[in-house]
Amino acid sequence: MKRSGTADLPLHYGKVPPWLYERMSVLGLSIVEVILMDYGKDEVLRRLADPFWFQSFGAVMGMDWHSSGITTSVMGALKRSINPNSQSLGLYICGGKGKFSRETPSELIQIAEKTGLNGTELVRASKLSAKVDNTAIQDGYQLYLHNFILSDNGNWSVIQQGMHESDGTARRYHWHSGNIKSFIEEPHTGINGISRGKILNLTDAEASGNRKGILDISHTDSIDVMKDFSRLILPAHHDVQASDVDLKRLGALLYVTREQQPQNFEDLLMLEGVGPRTMQSLALVSEVIHGAPSRFFDPARFSFAHGGKDGHPFPVPINTYDESISILRRGIEKSKLGNSDKLSTLNKLHQIVTTAEKDFTPDFNIQEVIEEERQNSWRFGGKTVFGDAQKPSPPKSIQLSLF
Repeated sequence: MKRSGTADLPLHYGKVPPWLYERMSVLGLSIVEVILMDYGKDEVLRRLADPFWFQSFGAVMGMDWHSSGITTSVMGALKRSINPNSQSLGLYICGGKGKFSRETPSELIQIAEKTGLNGTELVRASKLSAKVDNTAIQDGYQLYLHNFILSDNGNWSVIQQGMHESDGTARRYHWHSGNIKSFIEEPHTGINGISRGKILNLTDAEASGNRKGILDISHTDSIDVMKDFSRLILPAHHDVQASDVDLKRLGALLYVTREQQPQNFEDLLMLEGVGPRTMQSLALVSEVIHGAPSRFFDPARFSFAHGGKDGHPFPVPINTYDESISILRRGIEKSKLGNSDKLSTLNKLHQIVTTAEKDFTPDFNIQEVIEEERQNSWRFGGKTVFGDAQKPSPPKSIQLSLF
């Protein structure tokens, strides 16, 4: 299989609270709209087909940075916000989790009737991608989610996820029509999940003779196995640790957004009046929009935009989240009227952070940064699935009383 990357995905249960789901829908739509404006529909599809970008995309929206739950939640939020605007965006999202995955063929036929695309071929692509990942690749994972993302020019991506019954891990599969030459020979752009040792893979090129070859994929460092893809290991621990983050990139971002002021950068005058905390979030959102593929190998870093619903690395700062959305939405609306200054400023913010990285030497404790965020969380409307962030109590005096 041709891979763009793999990742270990711990399986998480539970539901996304409405206060976060609503915001994920708006922020997700906003990010997709900016990518559409600057790079086009095919770039949206390519990014969704990149397992590393997708995990970072979910993390910047406040989902748990390392879990498989990002897949269901992000795709559900995107479908909810994109489909009502499909005619203007030129993008459609079909399928979903469980019973909704089985509705994909009928949804595709309806879209084909509206757009003039070949519905029969689209349904075939949907069914074959699911059949390959469930049957041709026997890796112990049973599919339970299938999303088909389609553009009105006929290109598409597929994101589907399976669960391993024995250990509760998940594997996410990514497809992209731009890479498809054959559904039965090396069709994938990437597969996320824990390696289960030997698997039956009838899609490998070496099996082209009779489709009965067996490909050994293991945790060995075999050059032949590993040379075509990078491997992202997402750990089981829920907290964000220094080893999970590119400290040079995070440190430069914190320096630019916290220590510098917009008035010091002529290009950022459009963001004057925006506080350091919102600047931090906007810089990471901008990176998701404009960053090169190589910048998404540490999804945990993107959780420093809007935290995580379970409180890791810190509670979701609702006020900051809303301000980020407001700035993006205003920029998008102005761009539609011919004024793209605000959106251009976000791109320049990303460029400034990237430039600062070149000479930046990380010299900070990430746990101190996280603790500071948690201490200040109540100021920004911090929220988790467990409730609102509370104002910390003043430290107790250690001086002994004589009375």
